[in-house]
Amino acid sequence: MTNLQAGASLLAFDTSTESMAIALSLPQGTTARDTVGGAQASARLIPELLALLSQAGCTLADLDAIAFGCGPGAFTGLRTACSVAQGLAYGAAKPVIPVSSLLLVAEDARAQLGSGSFDGWVAMDARMDEIYAAAYRWQGERWQVLRAPALYALDALNAVWQTEPPDVVAGSALGGFGARLLVGEASLLPEPHSRAAALARLARQLWAEGVSVDAADALPVYLRDKVAQTTAERETLRAAKETLKEAGS
Repeated sequence: MTNLQAGASLLAFDTSTESMAIALSLPQGTTARDTVGGAQASARLIPELLALLSQAGCTLADLDAIAFGCGPGAFTGLRTACSVAQGLAYGAAKPVIPVSSLLLVAEDARAQLGSGSFDGWVAMDARMDEIYAAAYRWQGERWQVLRAPALYALDALNAVWQTEPPDVVAGSALGGFGARLLVGEASLLPEPHSRAAALARLARQLWAEGVSVDAADALPVYLRDKVAQTTAERETLRAAKETLKEAGS
């Protein structure tokens, strides 16, 4: 562990899935918690973070940076994490560390394997019969992105894996798609051990590598463009209904 890693004070959280992960890394140690997220994340995240800081006798001013799971993942969860990260970082004048929510799964899988290495895929259920997937390798003391996070139809991901059979696959798509995923002889890790602990490790790794952005540049990673389009379409429809109502009155 470098001096920068050892001495950093980092608050980290991820709400990209049904599980909410929060972690506080201080020079004296790390506290990591996995709790219920999903629809409750928007209401529970800030109270949970403030309680975590209070129990550690720490304030936002004491932090070096704030890390958040930037996606891909659930649309509302990503917006929640991003807005809270920006709000806390603005208020405390701290930098922000965006953490890939798929790399978070890879880091957890690496810990589960216990071998100190990882060379494989993360596949997360994206609903609508689609999958968020990426390929990573842990080599030396850092992560390499072999295939960037992308949104795959089931057949498209299976086609990739038939050409390049994975050695390891981790993530919720294993449970959501079952035998429909052509994983071959890969080692399978469908359930996380501790997303919060993995998040804390990743935040420290990224901070040690100098990865951070200003609060204004902390943005969620959306891979499903149709989600944003649907929001715009709903607003257009609402405006059109209001126009028709006014015209008929």
